[in-house]
Amino acid sequence: MNTNAKAIADRYVPPDGAPHLSHVPDSWTQPTVGHNNPPPSPYDTIKQEIEDLFLEAKNWADGEPIADQKQADAVTELLELIADAMKRADEARKEEKRPLDEAVDEIQRRYNALIGKTTKLTGRAVMAKEALQTLLTPWRNKLEAERRAEAARLAKEAADAAAEAQAAMQASRGNLEERDKAEELYQAAQDIARVAKRADKAATTKTGLRSVWSAVMVDEGAAMDWGYGLASERFRDLTQQIADEAVRSGMRKVPGFKVTEERVAR
Repeated sequence: MNTNAKAIADRYVPPDGAPHLSHVPDSWTQPTVGHNNPPPSPYDTIKQEIEDLFLEAKNWADGEPIADQKQADAVTELLELIADAMKRADEARKEEKRPLDEAVDEIQRRYNALIGKTTKLTGRAVMAKEALQTLLTPWRNKLEAERRAEAARLAKEAADAAAEAQAAMQASRGNLEERDKAEELYQAAQDIARVAKRADKAATTKTGLRSVWSAVMVDEGAAMDWGYGLASERFRDLTQQIADEAVRSGMRKVPGFKVTEERVAR
């Protein structure tokens, strides 16, 4: 039984027509059926209490305003009961999930030591992987540079061969023998172009390297203009969040905002 609820019921005498707090559910003041059985779980206990408090709150929150101080006092005490129940429910929640949290933390700790990557810890496998990647990166970049250079050489050779074939075609007009030689030059140029294309593709594939792209701000004003134009709602939401934090910290004048005060029940 909740002694605070009983105290309200005993103390409060409502005006005519107002709900009477003595009409609280039996679960507040009487043992339930089967009370000789094992006691209910903390969750079941607090759940029943909150359900009862909710029903009592419905008696008051019926759309009618508070008429006098006695009603205000009764509602205040009911509000305090609900706040207390919420606090105890949260404590029960934490206690119920504490073994699970501890088990998850233990699993996470063991695996973090192997494969974790946080601000405080780097797992053994991650350290080994990063060290080997650091070792391989210069070598693989060297191989890629060589492949790119070879691809560029072949591309130039293909372009030169194509230009030579084109010139031969122009010069062979009216001369069948020269035209035949020009056709051979053209086919050779085509072969070189195919080899150059394959070399260019091979220069950047299956190299064991990956591209990592990043944006480095060099002009804050231009960057802000671009970002606002692209996602103005996100900018407004972020600015609103910053303003709310400033007001909560005590700031009462925020550029571009009207700071208002509203008094609410607690």
